[in-house]
Amino acid sequence: MDRRTRRELIERLNRDGARLAEHFGLRYRSITAERANVTSRYGSCCEEGAIKVRLCHAITGKPLKYSSLVNTLCHELAHLRFFDHGDRFKLFYQQILAWARAEGIYSPRPIAQRVVTPMLPEPPSKAERAPTRPVQLGLF
Repeated sequence: MDRRTRRELIERLNRDGARLAEHFGLRYRSITAERANVTSRYGSCCEEGAIKVRLCHAITGKPLKYSSLVNTLCHELAHLRFFDHGDRFKLFYQQILAWARAEGIYSPRPIAQRVVTPMLPEPPSKAERAPTRPVQLGLF
């Protein structure tokens, strides 16, 4: 990822993060990009309020979708109030996501519905099949 794209993503995350934090009464110190070689997580948050977000896909190196970055940001912001993954954290994280969606900050594309092929009925077992009789061909 080039420096300009990286800078623009972080600036946008900072603008959106400020709106989210203000609405929910949260305080953070910074929102920065995670180091490029970190591939085991999408983001991190320390108790002092430094939030890091991974901007690139771990395998392709391409920028992640902005909706994924915002999802990670909302997750890390929720840690500012609940520094665990308990039920209260999960509920607060969902509230942040819902508000971000309502404000147009978080707008994931709908997951394409997969095509479901109807299952064909199993053929009857040998015992269930009607006995077959020899069929005589009517030639004349």
